Amino acid sequence: MKVLVTGGAGYIGSFMTKRLLDEGHEVVIADSLERGHKEKLDKRAIFEQGNLLEKDFVSSLFEKHQFDVVMHFAAYIAVGESMENPGMYLKNNVFTTIQLLDAMQKHNVKFFIFSSTGTVYGVPEILPTPETHPKNPENPYAESKLMVEKILHWYHAVYGIGYAVLRYFNAAGGALDGSNGEEHDPETHLIPNAIRAAMENSAFSLFGDDWKTRDGTCIRDYIHVLDLVDAHIATLKKLQELNGEYIYNVGTGKGSTNKEVIDMVKKISGVDFPVTVKPKREGDVAETVADNSKIKAELGFSPKYSDLETIIKTAWLWYTKKS
Repeated sequence: MKVLVTGGAGYIGSFMTKRLLDEGHEVVIADSLERGHKEKLDKRAIFEQGNLLEKDFVSSLFEKHQFDVVMHFAAYIAVGESMENPGMYLKNNVFTTIQLLDAMQKHNVKFFIFSSTGTVYGVPEILPTPETHPKNPENPYAESKLMVEKILHWYHAVYGIGYAVLRYFNAAGGALDGSNGEEHDPETHLIPNAIRAAMENSAFSLFGDDWKTRDGTCIRDYIHVLDLVDAHIATLKKLQELNGEYIYNVGTGKGSTNKEVIDMVKKISGVDFPVTVKPKREGDVAETVADNSKIKAELGFSPKYSDLETIIKTAWLWYTKKS
């Protein structure tokens, strides 16, 4: 198949590109490199640099290449930034998707896989949280993802574009050989920042230690990026078998506390870096864990690399190799 991977110079998009190429698919990467990294581009893929907000660029992509499927990873992802600049997030994350869908309709491309987020649920009323849970976005980032989910329904209803929405929980980890990993600027995620504290033996900021959880720190469901890629492959096969509308949580169904993550980083690194407890951040919730029973039942998906030790070991290998 010929696959358009948007955001293929980013964290998850670069892992997805490698997997598709390894399986013999042809890949075209579309990335502006505004937040992607040129060194993450797989040389086996065709790279088209441009902004998906520009209609001419999107049109040229679809005129040059006859795609079978679009995998859409390109988006702004920082919750805090979205609260500071909601218009930027809504415009970028929603309008780019509409441009792609319009081009797909014009060029008769029938499959679309979308990177969504577990944050569409807001503060969870049910744990683990199923796909049927009420959607209560609490920031423009989550709202932009939910808007796209709703838009996808209508492009399926009107044009027959089959789609899958994958609601990620917390993507983490790196390649088993340390060749690729997570890289954001600024970095806001717990695991990379804890690893940085270990590498620099500097203080790590822990936001609250009096949450109503088993050790007083927040609980999150971490899914290894390699398992996340597996979920996309399984979803693509499902779409090929039966064009339709599919929505899946992608998580492990189990959560790790912030303290457990920090302790694992200390164990893997061998560095007992200091931890400073700071006030809770506005918008944080005590616990988010995916109910992944649907994707297991329908796609046979079972995470292979998402135990906390493997996640931290592969992330540590990536950061130490590139430093």
